[in-house]
Parts: sequence; structure tokens; C-alpha cells
Amino acid sequence: MVKEFQYRGLTKEELDNTSLEKLFLLFNSRQRRSLTRGITDGKRKLIEEIKAAKAGKLKNPIKTHLRDLIILPYMVDVTVNVFSGKEFRPVTITTEMVGHYLGEYVITNKKVQHGAPGVGASRSSLYVPLK
Repeated sequence: MVKEFQYRGLTKEELDNTSLEKLFLLFNSRQRRSLTRGITDGKRKLIEEIKAAKAGKLKNPIKTHLRDLIILPYMVDVTVNVFSGKEFRPVTITTEMVGHYLGEYVITNKKVQHGAPGVGASRSSLYVPLK
């Protein structure tokens, strides 16, 4: 049996039907503060692109640098390419992501893989076997 997603006791359909003011009350204080302060022009443009992609009017993938966009219920099932600092990584928005920031799902660093000792290393580090 598949568990049905609920956000603070509301199902996906109920979240879609609630007004933004009531939806803001369900979010944490940081998200609520960010949304009540207003939406910038860049975020407004991205939201319009997401709505167009959801309606099927957009052919090109959505690319964005806006990692601080809060995911709202109408953004679910859309793939957005988010910039990680080096490249754009695709993020498919699911129902569990509602209320989180877009940048939380794209890490900005990668694991360091060390090679041979470099210039200025101590003499003893030359003889450490690499494997």
C-alpha cells in the first residue's frame, strides 16, 4: 500500500486548492517571512516559466540560478535545471519538496580526490604508497 503524501495534514489536492495566504501559514517562519516580503522580478519570471512548463507550452528546459526559490505546490512534477556553481543540475520537483528551497537539492561542492604529493610537500610524503 502506497503512503499518501500529506503536508501538515493536507493532501496534494487540498494544497492546490488553498489560497496563498493560508498556505503561508503552513510554512516555517523563514519561508513565511521570505514570501510575505514579496517576490522579485527574477523569481516572478521563473514562476511563469514553471507554470508554462506545467501547461506543456514550454519546449526548452528551465535553467535558473535562483537557489533561494521556495517550492510551492503548483510546481510539483516540473524539472528545473539549477546552477550548482559549475554546471546546471536537473531537479524534478516532487510533493515532498514543498516548503523547501530549490538549492537544497543541488550540492555546490564535490568530494576531494587527492593525487600525488605536490610541490612543497615534506620529504617523507614522497614515499607514502598511493595504493
